[in-house]
Amino acid sequence: MGVQYRFDCRIIVAMTDGIRDTALPNDIEALKVLIAVRDATIERLTRHAELLQEQLNLAIARRYSARSEKGPSPQMGLFDEAEVEAEVEAEREALAAEEVPEVESVVAGHIRKARGYRKPLPAALPRVDIIHELPEEARLTPDGQPLVVIGEEVSEQLDIVPATIRVLRHVRLKYGVRKDDASGVKIAPLPPQPLPKTLASPGLLAHIVVSKYQDALPLYRQEQILTRIGVDLPRATMARWMVALGTETAQPLVNLLRDQLLAYGYISMDETPTQVLKEPGKAATSQSYLWVQRGGPPEAPIILFDYDPSRSQEVPLRLLAGFTGILQTDGYAAYGAVVRAQGLIHAGCVAHCRRKFDEVIKSQGKHRKKGLAEEALAQIQKLYAVEKAARDFTPADRHRYRQEHARPLWDTLRTWLAIHRPGVPPQSALGRALAYLANEWDKLVVYLTDGRIPIDNNATNAVNGISRVIPRHGLFRVTVQRCDFAADRGSMARPVAA
Repeated sequence: MGVQYRFDCRIIVAMTDGIRDTALPNDIEALKVLIAVRDATIERLTRHAELLQEQLNLAIARRYSARSEKGPSPQMGLFDEAEVEAEVEAEREALAAEEVPEVESVVAGHIRKARGYRKPLPAALPRVDIIHELPEEARLTPDGQPLVVIGEEVSEQLDIVPATIRVLRHVRLKYGVRKDDASGVKIAPLPPQPLPKTLASPGLLAHIVVSKYQDALPLYRQEQILTRIGVDLPRATMARWMVALGTETAQPLVNLLRDQLLAYGYISMDETPTQVLKEPGKAATSQSYLWVQRGGPPEAPIILFDYDPSRSQEVPLRLLAGFTGILQTDGYAAYGAVVRAQGLIHAGCVAHCRRKFDEVIKSQGKHRKKGLAEEALAQIQKLYAVEKAARDFTPADRHRYRQEHARPLWDTLRTWLAIHRPGVPPQSALGRALAYLANEWDKLVVYLTDGRIPIDNNATNAVNGISRVIPRHGLFRVTVQRCDFAADRGSMARPVAA
């Protein structure tokens, strides 16, 4: 990976101004001083060349290499960029659970192959029994005696029933004294509708919103799917419905979700760039941001999106006004302002720390030797192994398990950091990774104090459905209003999907 360049010291010396001097001093001490100066210059330029080489290798890796971080960590599938499905890690684990490779073990002098297992289908799914009978002539013994049922063998298959489209007929009964007397007619009112005087039921609108903003399914594809099952619903009509779900319908729901989010004692935040062509006061090529906030109870998490042209600290200050508790983010400095202003507990993201060391490996090129970056990644991998083991624990049990198994790993990592950091150039990729680990240390270990806090911010990055929709449906949005619109619908889609 990357192009390697050899930097000859003679070439570097030739770059210095003093080399052009043909008259060298005859004094030995003066020559020693000159050599010392040139040695220092060579060392400085060599160090600078190495930094440039690291930056070149990392740029090439980011541009041409696979964007997922390679490694045995169970969290790696969540590191992918927006084009990669955030659920890829769950899919990999599901496939691994279904098809387990055979493992050989030696038992009593011979080799026994361990059989794989298949994850059972959820017990909550309804079962449909399909009885398979032997033909009548096969249910007789050779001497003509009838066979009786002595048991059964059951195997299960997962089946799916395609979507069913139906028409809801609202039949409103009229009441009056006589059929020909219209003066005293009474009729039952229609129930409130999100979009009155349209053909769209609440269920259909919810389906369109979830399909577009949660499942990243564009309206033209939804039109094609509906056409296949015999329904003519143009994308233009669906687009009008989405626009009609404006402030009066969406904003009260978003406000309710925000109230519930702030009431819970834990929020995870992240920001993702987007591009808006027509934004007042900003060039079309400049970046704006969608901010995602995730919190609420784990069994029913709340995810909100908010658009803002700025990445400044005023945005999290506005979004988290009135919140008290734990805020989990990456190392971006803007989050520190709201932590200090509101006295929050700031939890860090181990995944971002891991990414720094992964970038060290990428910056060193294909012919690197294993070193400190690999040692750090191996220790972080052990931390993730603890999390995997405690995944299904209660928060209290997870806290105790972390204290017993993860705390010693962090103590070992702290000692390792203290030993190796002083000898690493701070401007190198490894130096920056070690600095990130040291500077974020207090935040990174906060998760050890509370079993509710995850080890990283990956869940928030993964649920950023809007950031996945943008590169698939277009690289930018045209107006600020469309960004606000998408953020509101994305916020609504999450609880609807759940």
